[in-house]
Amino acid sequence: MEGTAAVPDQIPPDRALTRRLTRGLLLMMAVSCGVAVANLYYNQPMLGLIARSFPARAGWIGIIPTAPQLGYALGLFLLVPLGDLLDRRRLILCQCALLAAGLVAAAAAPSLFGLAAALVATGAGAALAQQLVPFAAELSPPAEAGRVVGLMMSGLITGILLARTMAGALGALAGWRLMFAAGAALSVAMAMVLARFLPSSQPAVQVSWRRLMVSLGALVVESPVLRRATLIQASLFGGFSVFWATLALYLAGPPYHLGSAVAGLFGVVAAGGATTAPLAGRMADRHGPAAVVRVSVLLVIGAFALMAAWPSLIGLGIGAFVLDVGVQTAMVANQTSVFALSAAARSRLNTVLVTGLFLGGATGSVAGALAWRFAGWNGVTAAGALFGCAGMLVHARARRRA
Repeated sequence: MEGTAAVPDQIPPDRALTRRLTRGLLLMMAVSCGVAVANLYYNQPMLGLIARSFPARAGWIGIIPTAPQLGYALGLFLLVPLGDLLDRRRLILCQCALLAAGLVAAAAAPSLFGLAAALVATGAGAALAQQLVPFAAELSPPAEAGRVVGLMMSGLITGILLARTMAGALGALAGWRLMFAAGAALSVAMAMVLARFLPSSQPAVQVSWRRLMVSLGALVVESPVLRRATLIQASLFGGFSVFWATLALYLAGPPYHLGSAVAGLFGVVAAGGATTAPLAGRMADRHGPAAVVRVSVLLVIGAFALMAAWPSLIGLGIGAFVLDVGVQTAMVANQTSVFALSAAARSRLNTVLVTGLFLGGATGSVAGALAWRFAGWNGVTAAGALFGCAGMLVHARARRRA
């Protein structure tokens, strides 16, 4: 297979996991993805409430949304690759415990810096979502891998988009501490369900932790498919972040003068795009991931063109939906192609792909803020479209080489 990287010390195929992935188990894993990753975003609509609780440190409130993202990055790099070395079930349950402990500590945090530390632990635990996606792919028949990844991504992206809406409502009603406590209770419930139904897995490789981490670089060097998928997804998620980092600012100004609650409702609109991820998976299984990626990139570029030409609430709502569909379908196709490279390296392959996505998103957030500052909404839509065009260039170059 093109771009398949060498994987040291693979476990023989006869020790591979054979349990069938039932519809119920797949749905449970998809919901767990959303529940886990939602914890990264609960804090964002509650920043004002948190700042009022620690007035002496209110100037440091910016560390709060950064802390869980830092923890998630650490979890991606240090914990997710262990899915190839250890029993994934045990590793996922350990991360559930870390997630719940971090949320309990956040709910009881006596200081702003204590809250930030608790949210770093929360983010590292939330990275269990990226353990579940390759695990579901491992449990599925190869011919259904795209459909399975699509459903998993539906759960994950829905969790991201709805977290802000739920936290904003509950935080306003009962305070930010109760939201974190509710998140802890939800995480414990998730852990109990996963402990009951999630199967054990055999390690995919037998190497030291150090050699496992070094192999991440080897995978990048040896696999053009992985590099291409990572660059495309980073570009598209960068455009996604350009939009979401500036939407509330645009709505708060003229002619709308709308609050953050309305911006949160756009998350509900965009979450409708999650329903297209399973369809994208089936298309990837039938026509190949490259065809799905091509359509996805065009959707992202088209979404920003629409929002530039029609910057009304209706146009923004349609654009947000189309943008989410494009980013999600590309992620499904790219993960499907990457997971097919090596069954013994799926966790590490996913680490590289999602780390690239994460870096692309961070770059997009910065680019969006700069575009808004210097060129307003027109600059934002142009910046988002440029990220989409970067993804198209990577895809077109790969097609020419093929």
